[in-house]
Amino acid sequence: MKRISYLFIYVGLLLFTACEDLIDVGYPSNQLGTPQAFEDVQTANAALANLYTQVRDRSVLTGGSYIGTGSLCGAYADELDCYYYDQNQYMDIYQNQQQETNIAIASVWSASYQQIYYANAVIYGVEQSTTLSDDDRNRIKGEALLVRSLLYFYLQQLFGDIPYTTSLDYEYNRTIGKTEASVLLTQLEKDMMEAVTLLEDDYRDAERIYPNRKAAQLLLARICLLREDWLLAEQTAKNILQSPLYQYEADINEVFHKSGKHILWQLKPQNNGDATSEAAFYFFTGSAPNNYILTANLVGSFADNDLRKQVWIAEVTVNGQSWYRPYKYKNRENNANEYSIVFRLEEAYFIMAEALARQNKVDEALPYLNASRERAGLIPLTSLSQEAFIDELLAEKRREFFTESGHRFLDLKRWGRLNELSALKPDWKDYKQVWPIPRNELLLNPNLYPQNTGY
Repeated sequence: MKRISYLFIYVGLLLFTACEDLIDVGYPSNQLGTPQAFEDVQTANAALANLYTQVRDRSVLTGGSYIGTGSLCGAYADELDCYYYDQNQYMDIYQNQQQETNIAIASVWSASYQQIYYANAVIYGVEQSTTLSDDDRNRIKGEALLVRSLLYFYLQQLFGDIPYTTSLDYEYNRTIGKTEASVLLTQLEKDMMEAVTLLEDDYRDAERIYPNRKAAQLLLARICLLREDWLLAEQTAKNILQSPLYQYEADINEVFHKSGKHILWQLKPQNNGDATSEAAFYFFTGSAPNNYILTANLVGSFADNDLRKQVWIAEVTVNGQSWYRPYKYKNRENNANEYSIVFRLEEAYFIMAEALARQNKVDEALPYLNASRERAGLIPLTSLSQEAFIDELLAEKRREFFTESGHRFLDLKRWGRLNELSALKPDWKDYKQVWPIPRNELLLNPNLYPQNTGY
């Protein structure tokens, strides 16, 4: 893990927040992580705002990004075909040929740990503050815990056993070893339970650009699925679904509009009118694609009368050849109604469906699976066996969440079905369920050895 000094973080705070509409506050009077930076709520909010800026601009959480799980995991699985002819790192990931020298994978690791370090600095700052109110201290710490845990969640799913640290001590961090996956997931569950107690249900901004307690509960429910705690996953998802804050969006055309009551958390573009990262990243027209397109296998999985195929996918035809690109976010100019969604209510429906099915309560689970089908204009499913239900759940979730947050990769991995990719991807091997630890990180910290099997 790279060293990030307090001075670097403070300078970064000035650079990032100076042009931000995210929050209008002053700047810390001293380095982040010291009491002076958290002596009032404005400077503390500024520090937290910079963390969100980093997450929005360059992180695994960014939907339309070179290192975002939406694109990398979509190409690694079976959602996206890659057209980066001169960028071997992305093509290698798409072809499941990644090695420990892959630049994109190294960027995922380093950017995530930089943001984790920053989140740790925010947490340390509010814990040491003697002037913040209890409400502000709890809110800021809870939000930073959520962001940190979400980053750790993705790192664990991508790399397997990884370092877990809450420390700002450089000498400690640069020699820390890996934490076994089950131990890490137990710790993340504990962290998210703490975040749930610290955060409130009420949003601190009407546009839901900051996470609340329910966002923390959604991540907690994800972790419960991984830990096979079906009952807690069910209870946590039910808590979200019963909240008066949310309402299932019945109009397929409104799902990716920022004002929806189904949105738990979304990221605001830097400037008013800016496109979301997704709208800009996947766009092409009038020529061959230059980064990613949707796979024929994914497009073919939609029925012709599925409204998602009609509204969320765009066909581009050039010289008689057709390609299909994601079209969930549509505004590339003068964007007034789209922010990048991190969590939406539909995921809680699928978590509930999965948790119930795992407990062999298929009849109870069906309405939660059918919600997305009925909105898409499809006939609801009835009377399925547990095995058939799981097949339909995975297929339906793929159609609902394609190119969003790596859901397809995460789902296949959680169900032990990643090897099904071998039918479409000739270079797939079982050990590729995790990526290699970047070589530079191994050279910097020998305690990260052994390298993941196969690399």
